[in-house]
Amino acid sequence: MENFKTKLTRVKAFVFDVDGVLTDGSVTLMPDGEQVRIMNIKDGYALQLAVKKGYKVAIISGGRSEMVRKRLNGLGITDVYLGAHTKIDAYKELMEIYGLNDEEVLYMGDDIPDYEVMKRVGVPTCPNDAAQEIKDICLYVSYQKGGKGAVRDVMEQVLKVQGRWFDEDGFVW
Repeated sequence: MENFKTKLTRVKAFVFDVDGVLTDGSVTLMPDGEQVRIMNIKDGYALQLAVKKGYKVAIISGGRSEMVRKRLNGLGITDVYLGAHTKIDAYKELMEIYGLNDEEVLYMGDDIPDYEVMKRVGVPTCPNDAAQEIKDICLYVSYQKGGKGAVRDVMEQVLKVQGRWFDEDGFVW
C-alpha cells in the first residue's frame, strides 16, 4: 500500500469544506440575523500561496455566507461553491472543468456531508475534531482542529513534499 507522503506528490488540487474545517464550526448570531464565522490567518496564508503556485483550490460548503465568499475570493480562490447540499455534484463539476482525476485531489472535510466526496478523492484528510465516521475514512487526521490551522497543516505538507513551500528568496507573499 502506498504511503501518505507518496500520495501527496501527485496532488494538483485542494478542496475544502468551510464550517468545521476553515472555521471551528462556531457561528455567532448577530442581531440583524447575520451569522459570523472566524477563519485562521495561517490557513489563509497557505491558501493564497497555493493559488499563486498554480494549484487549483476550491471550496464546497453547504453554507451560504457571502462574507465567506468575499474572504476566499480575496485569497484568490474563485471556485467557491456555497449552498452545496450535495457536494459530490460540485466536486464532479470541478473535476470536469479542470480535467483532474481523483488521485490528484486532496479534500479536507469534517462531517457526514463530506463523506461521499471523501470516499472518492485520492487524499481524504480531516481536522482533529472531525466526526468519527470521517476520521475512519481519512488517510490523514491533522493534529490541528478545524479553524485552528488544519488547512495550513495539510497544504504545507503537500507544498513541502513537492518542493514548493520555501523559495530561495524566502516565502512567496
